[in-house]
Amino acid sequence: MLLNYKLSGQPLGSAEPVVLLHGLFGSLENLNIIARALSESFTVINLDLRNHGLSFKSDVMDYTSMAQDVIALLEHLKINQAHLVGHSMGGKVAMQVAMLDESKIKKLVVLDIAPVDYHPRHDTIIRALNAVASADVTSRSEADTIMQNYIEEQGVRGFLLKSLAKNDQDQLEWRFNLSVIEANYTKIISNINATHSCLCDTLFLKGNNSDYIEAQHRDAIMQSFSNARAKIIQGAGHWLHAEKPQAVNRSIIDFIQ
Repeated sequence: MLLNYKLSGQPLGSAEPVVLLHGLFGSLENLNIIARALSESFTVINLDLRNHGLSFKSDVMDYTSMAQDVIALLEHLKINQAHLVGHSMGGKVAMQVAMLDESKIKKLVVLDIAPVDYHPRHDTIIRALNAVASADVTSRSEADTIMQNYIEEQGVRGFLLKSLAKNDQDQLEWRFNLSVIEANYTKIISNINATHSCLCDTLFLKGNNSDYIEAQHRDAIMQSFSNARAKIIQGAGHWLHAEKPQAVNRSIIDFIQ
């Protein structure tokens, strides 16, 4: 099965392709702000990772499987080599693609994630999502009211609510496969399967207010991606592309051009 995707920018085959990979609980729309900036010079492929958006659902959710999904889509589109840009979980998927088939990568951009194991940090969000799922809500505002009991940040609730949509029975439900994500959560926060040191040209972008990439992660990054460099985006947290889009977009374009 192929991932759901959207093409934008230059026609396929007329410019270098850039694949954008969203994070956990997201969809292909999440990186549109990057897609628009790249569309003038590149063919842009936004995609929904498995168990997210309009892509297929599967009980299997690990980085090797998700990376193989991306490789299968590239082969379907007859793309021999592409730039990959991934945020958070999508960044780990992009890194795993590089580990599986480095020849597919022209340049790699990883937004605010490192090739390391992480501690659980989505427990409250998962409780909020389950509360909405069990409440049979009829509007996003009703869902938002429920989520306020768990999540204070309006921006976080707004991001999650973008994935609340009507199904074929005209009922609101989460587009991401919440039960499978919850069952595989320990795999999602675990490290990629780093089997060697990838030589592809790699840029790690970190929000200076985020704790997803820290000084102690440097050795792990350089061990797995020996041609990596890093740049800090000032005034940004984990959602750096939304908080500082001009700085992030400029950094990506300067790197891959």
